[in-house]
Amino acid sequence: MILKGKTALVTGGGVRVGKAITLALAQAGANVVVNYSRSAQEAEETAVVARTLGVGALPVMADISDPEQVARMVAQASERFGGVDVLVNSASLWAKTSIPTTDVTQWRRIIGIALDGAFYCSNAIAPHMLAKGEGAIVNIVDLSAWQPFPNYAAHSVAKAGLLALTRQLAVELAPAVRVNAVAPGPVLPPPEYTPAMIEHTASKTLLGRWGTPADISQAVLFLLQADYVNGDCLIVDGGERLGGHR
Repeated sequence: MILKGKTALVTGGGVRVGKAITLALAQAGANVVVNYSRSAQEAEETAVVARTLGVGALPVMADISDPEQVARMVAQASERFGGVDVLVNSASLWAKTSIPTTDVTQWRRIIGIALDGAFYCSNAIAPHMLAKGEGAIVNIVDLSAWQPFPNYAAHSVAKAGLLALTRQLAVELAPAVRVNAVAPGPVLPPPEYTPAMIEHTASKTLLGRWGTPADISQAVLFLLQADYVNGDCLIVDGGERLGGHR
């Protein structure tokens, strides 16, 4: 896919890795729809930077765990840009969940954003892509899709489900729409990470260091532009998944 002149919607597109993906798409010439739920200022700032790159940028507030809000967001994007050609499902909530538990509120919230939200967005945008005969979706998973993270049950299950959804959508939407995933390793430390935790995480990668959000955005661009890659997942983790075998 040639990205110049296309329109891309990035969920969670105003912060962290989502911001890097949004700006990489803008740099490639795509108009961008910057979805946010609570980070209004960050989304607007990201849109301002995107506009300096010569493309259109539209921040849109929507809780993607609510299909009605997703429908309104897609309608706004279509009204402004005529439709969405690229969807990047990046939004997720990083929070602990334990099993067993007496309160499933956090479980539902995490699954609702990372997995249900990705489905709602894909489902709402797919008809336009299919009608146009072209489209691409990239889902952001992580290594917990294969190796569960202790104390992060909902996150791990959501990412595993999102990887399965990637493959299912690739089958259901072919040949017009390609659907792939990127699995980042350590690129941005969570806020609660101490220097010792950051150093320990780096030591688990084969490269001995953290990556950057730009490493992930470049992987997303590759999958969007590689027209013969479909239903696959590109792992961008510095070899973390193999680090324990040295």
